[in-house]
Amino acid sequence: MYSAIGMIEVTSIARGIYATDLMLKTAYVEVVSATPVCPGKYIAIIKGDVAAVESSISVGVEMAGEYLVDSFILANVHQGVFPAITATSMPDGIGALGIMECFSLASMIIAADATLKAADVQALELRLGSGLGGKAYFTFTGDVGAVQAGIEAGKTIAIEKGLLVDAEVIPSPSDRLWASLF
Repeated sequence: MYSAIGMIEVTSIARGIYATDLMLKTAYVEVVSATPVCPGKYIAIIKGDVAAVESSISVGVEMAGEYLVDSFILANVHQGVFPAITATSMPDGIGALGIMECFSLASMIIAADATLKAADVQALELRLGSGLGGKAYFTFTGDVGAVQAGIEAGKTIAIEKGLLVDAEVIPSPSDRLWASLF
């Protein structure tokens, strides 16, 4: 079980791949995702123990140089974040649907972590930048009250950074909508 997650976001794909290689050589961390995203940026998301993630991200930020867009380190990350990033989450059941959208990939991950920690909800998907014009969104489910509480916690993070696009709660989604989400 990993306790930390970190990410760098850069405007150069070449520099992003180079920085990711150095991050992996700096400390024992695992890649959650390392990929180009819209619009022509590159992200590297890693996981590991806190000290390893801190060392690795520090090197990534330094190597990214003038291409750095954003970075973060989240210690004690909610374990539901990892499968949501890789779209491998399967909820125990379905209830209300929460959807949160941000202009920043990094902010969306931090907001998703806050959402999962604040309420008894289950992550569905954390989509980061691919085919989204550089935006990100997070979907999750639970009872209506929990989804609303999760939305409020996540919105607080995104609003503080000025990067919230929108957030919605659907109390009773159509079965046909659920089918389109999986």
